Amino acid sequence: MKFFLGLMDSNNLDGGVDAKGMDDLKEPLLKPLDINNKDKRIRTVKFKIGDIECASCATTIESVLGKLDGVKNATVSPIQGQAAVNYIPELITAKKIKEAIEDAGFPVDEFPEQDVAVTRLRIKGMACTSCSESVESALRMIAGVKNAVVGLALEEAKVHFDPSLTDTSCIIQAIEDAGFGADLISSGNDVNKVHLKLEGVNSPEDMSIVQSSLESVEGVNNVEVVFTEKKVAIAYDSNLTGPRSLIHCVEKASRDLKLYQASLYVPPRRREAEQKHEIQMYRNQFFLSCLFSVPIFFFSMVLPMLPPYGNWLEYKVHNTLTVGMLLRWILCTPVQFIVGRRFYVGSYHALRRRSANMDVLVALGTNVAYFYSVYIAMKALALDKFEGQDFFETSSMLISFILLGKFLEVIAKGKTSDALAKLTDLAPDTAYLLSLDDDGNVISEMEISTQLIQRNDILKIVPGAKVPADGIVVSGQSYVNESMITGEARPIAKRLGDKVIGGTINENGCLQVKATHVGAETALSQIVQLVEAAQLARAPVQKLADKISKFFVPTVVIAAFLTWLGWFIPGEFGLYPKHWIPKGMDKFELALQFGISVLVVACPCALGLATPTAVMVATGKGASQGVLIKGGNSLEKAHKVKTVVFDKTGTLTVGKPEVVSAVLFSNYSMEEFCAVATAAEANSEHPIAKSIVEHAKRLLTKFGSTEHVMEAKDFEVHTGAGVRGRVGDKMVLVGNKRLMRDCNVQVRPEVEEYVSENEKLARTCVLVAIDGKVAGSFAVTDPVKPEAARVISYLHSMSISSIMVTGDNWATAAAIAKEVGIDKVFAETDPLGKADRIKELQLKGLTVAMVGDGINDSPALVAADVGMAIGAGTDVAIEAADIVLMKSNLEDVVTAIHLSRKTMSRIRLNYVWALGYNILGMPIAAGVLFPFTGIRLPPWLAGACMAASSLSVVCSSLLLQSYKKPLHISAKSA
Repeated sequence: MKFFLGLMDSNNLDGGVDAKGMDDLKEPLLKPLDINNKDKRIRTVKFKIGDIECASCATTIESVLGKLDGVKNATVSPIQGQAAVNYIPELITAKKIKEAIEDAGFPVDEFPEQDVAVTRLRIKGMACTSCSESVESALRMIAGVKNAVVGLALEEAKVHFDPSLTDTSCIIQAIEDAGFGADLISSGNDVNKVHLKLEGVNSPEDMSIVQSSLESVEGVNNVEVVFTEKKVAIAYDSNLTGPRSLIHCVEKASRDLKLYQASLYVPPRRREAEQKHEIQMYRNQFFLSCLFSVPIFFFSMVLPMLPPYGNWLEYKVHNTLTVGMLLRWILCTPVQFIVGRRFYVGSYHALRRRSANMDVLVALGTNVAYFYSVYIAMKALALDKFEGQDFFETSSMLISFILLGKFLEVIAKGKTSDALAKLTDLAPDTAYLLSLDDDGNVISEMEISTQLIQRNDILKIVPGAKVPADGIVVSGQSYVNESMITGEARPIAKRLGDKVIGGTINENGCLQVKATHVGAETALSQIVQLVEAAQLARAPVQKLADKISKFFVPTVVIAAFLTWLGWFIPGEFGLYPKHWIPKGMDKFELALQFGISVLVVACPCALGLATPTAVMVATGKGASQGVLIKGGNSLEKAHKVKTVVFDKTGTLTVGKPEVVSAVLFSNYSMEEFCAVATAAEANSEHPIAKSIVEHAKRLLTKFGSTEHVMEAKDFEVHTGAGVRGRVGDKMVLVGNKRLMRDCNVQVRPEVEEYVSENEKLARTCVLVAIDGKVAGSFAVTDPVKPEAARVISYLHSMSISSIMVTGDNWATAAAIAKEVGIDKVFAETDPLGKADRIKELQLKGLTVAMVGDGINDSPALVAADVGMAIGAGTDVAIEAADIVLMKSNLEDVVTAIHLSRKTMSRIRLNYVWALGYNILGMPIAAGVLFPFTGIRLPPWLAGACMAASSLSVVCSSLLLQSYKKPLHISAKSA
């Protein structure tokens, strides 16, 4: 017996319903419950049990479950055989409950071992790769977490977990315990979610009434209420209900004098708000630090050079403590401990995790400079004869420059997701909803928010307006600009029955569209989700930065200490000339400055940002041009492609076959021949089968036949060959010569000659055999896409070979291959054979990409190193692919490979810059050039260089936004 299983958080549940007569059995199995003990999370599992013959069986099961430790209550319906069990997951699992029922002698079939939920979180406070690794480590240590991926550049985490063992609040708490902030973006049941603002709800009882009313609506999956803000969030199934229905439900819950109202509430875009907040925070901190650092800079470096203006700074306050030193001390202290507090907090959390990041280096460097300066100031205050140089300007200016760098870096990082933000903004804010009568006449027209659109709504789209949701044209005709979604520059003609995509622009005519996909189910939302997932996925090349980050900071600290020793000890023993020591410094101070410079010049952030920022820009840019890349892994593999395998039908060809002739080889009439062929091919989804059905129906209409189309019995699909079925009392085969051979049907010489002649013209011959004899044939042509030859030629110029693999016959395949310029062909190949061909190529050491559009291409798409699905193809093909081409234009195959090459080249350049900067910067900061040139890097300037390195890597990645399609460029230049 099939069962239904549902798991949900039942913090607001307190008990079940006992079986008390038939009336009670009509009630829901689980009523709204109220648990006072918030610490014990109650979960509910619902399923069906077999072999329940009477109420006694139900009572027995309830008794067995009631004795289990951790089961709060259990209800079993003897009529429906359905059970509902409230349990505490910390004490017992759903699996144990199932086993207890089976031990009692009742079967529970197909019970899932576990339920995996997914949640996305915004992570705050990550600075470099070691931070993202720390968050991942903290998440994976949580009991119940199956997998966790953290994106540094995107500042997000995606967590898969077992909801019976943990929940979102525990995950957020673990992140906060690790020293980072976390906010919930979405959970698994947020596919369609609407937020409502309530009016008239003045007490918890009112809120409970509204909540119960919403939960009773069919299709509502989850209801979250916030009484203090009078808001409610509802997750729902768009096939069963919608936002307007939910608002109406709230209003219907009104009782007596209690009137409830609900209106749409649009939560602010958290990512944009947080980016603005972060930019404002760094800007304010930078300006605050400048308020103190600029005077310190003047007091220490400018005024002393301008006598007599700076003479007053040398006045002694007490003993040898001067006015200048005292002012620098006073002004530096707020910068060190108030503005620089974030570095202390970051260092504390990093060290507590037994890791180290940029904050540790900055805190260590500035503390050494500050506290050594305090030591000098205290000594000057205590002694009447003392000379020493303070480094207060080093500490304050170092913090200021780092904050300036972070401020510019945050601005630049925000621009890496510009393409994604533009996609999100394509959806219009409002739409015109039409009400129609039974005859299709417009009764009323109302402007509503696009978030209130429900499936099957009729929407009016005026010229120049954006299409608010995916749908089908039910009235009118127009041209629609789809360039923002598919990259197709030319407007597409739309008429009755054509599909339209939400976010595209209606050019001239007025359309009436029936909404088919709304909310998170629209093509635009799916694209945004796919791009977000791609930006979160970590590219394999990122492993280099991950490995380096583990030992980077400890190595820098050791190098800084050795640098100090390397200058201090030789200085003490007089191993270098005294004139090397700058005026006002001693040997210790010179060595200390070199050590601090090494500490602060090293930049782990640049390494961590090298890959994710480039991937973010590339995936966003690709999406804006109609190329959806599913993550860094796909992007990295695509640049290695040396061979591209093309499917024929729908990929190299237009995919709309047309029958050009029909010939008889038997005594059957054309009318009878067409009727039999139509019946056999009616159940096939293949494009050639559809073209034969359409042509045969046209001929039947021409002959004046009004006979009802017969149905094929015992229908069988012979993959890659054709179909077979019994039509009336006749056994019918429709397919290629291979199908005829397999079924022992003799192909006579005149048939062979007809087939051969058509195959030379790149036509496909479909033979129709009735009762073991070939009765006739259809000649089908599928025009080659106009850009196919140009694409193959361009791939050759990129040193990429092209191969065609098809289930069609050899002669037709060879003719099309010759037309487009492909040298190697695999014909008469079934779907599994296509995958085998790809594996053979891979065994030769080739990185293979497969381009296809149909269900029969899915095995090959999965087998290939990079699977590319033509966007006009089937959902199955798109799901199996690594890269989705939104248009049916083959130019995008070149675009995908070319973009991946450009991106990987940019990532390598980022790594060269990030690693080269550290490799060159650290020796210079350590004073390698000082003995020969007198050039040294003061700590404050080293800090500025460190900040500039991160910024330069992000700006380098941003250059990918100027990417242009290569074929378009060559076409224009030609």
